Amino acid sequence: MLRVLAVDDEKPALGELLYLLRSDPRISSAEGATDATEALRRISRALDAGPDGEDGIDVVFLDIHMPGLTGLDVARLLARFTDPPLIVFVTAHEGFAVQAFDLKAVDYVLKPVRGERLAEAVRRAEELAGAARGPRTARTAPAPQGRPPATAEHIAVELGGVTRFVPIEAIAYAEAQGDYARLHTDSGSHLVRIPLSTLEERWASRGFVRVHRSHLVALSRIDELRLDAGATSVRVGEVEIAVSRRHARQLRDLLMRHPRD
Repeated sequence: MLRVLAVDDEKPALGELLYLLRSDPRISSAEGATDATEALRRISRALDAGPDGEDGIDVVFLDIHMPGLTGLDVARLLARFTDPPLIVFVTAHEGFAVQAFDLKAVDYVLKPVRGERLAEAVRRAEELAGAARGPRTARTAPAPQGRPPATAEHIAVELGGVTRFVPIEAIAYAEAQGDYARLHTDSGSHLVRIPLSTLEERWASRGFVRVHRSHLVALSRIDELRLDAGATSVRVGEVEIAVSRRHARQLRDLLMRHPRD
């Protein structure tokens, strides 16, 4: 049985696709996402949980033309992961088929989607997923305790229309900017469309800690903890970041237990 994520920014098209997918007895679950950011968030969560996790995804049915990252961009990003889900493109445009199959897509389904054509794509995905389950299980054994999964070592950022991969270990701190977060490294900063709360949850095991409602800091990059007239702050390189009262005690405890080398 396949676990499916369908991605399309047009809600009526997404609703129709989900209806057809959920009607297929070979599919155990089918969820939807209306943009690439939400899709990548769900896929990342699935990869972190492993192939047998509750949030597992076997196949992504992916539109190509979407605001921000396109479906092709998403597929390129997933190609960098270990054991990504299979990709089926569902699009109204014929002109991207070569690029799609270069990205090892299982199938390329044209809109308007016909039930029998979609069923054929599901059949192909089921065959490939079934053939890959044995090797996938062997390759995705849990990482040693204290080490993050290999699939989460980088974060994708866009710079001048080009997608780049920033190592998470290069990030000193992240700053909230509405629904976005600005990631600060030694060489510059990058704006990503991910809320700081999501990064906090995702990177907790990597030594990042919330010090303020607007800042998430890598413990290993904290150079000084400062106390001045009851106010707490940390120095990260040349930057001083305020620590809110609600986070101050937890931060001090963490620094005591995990002193910087």
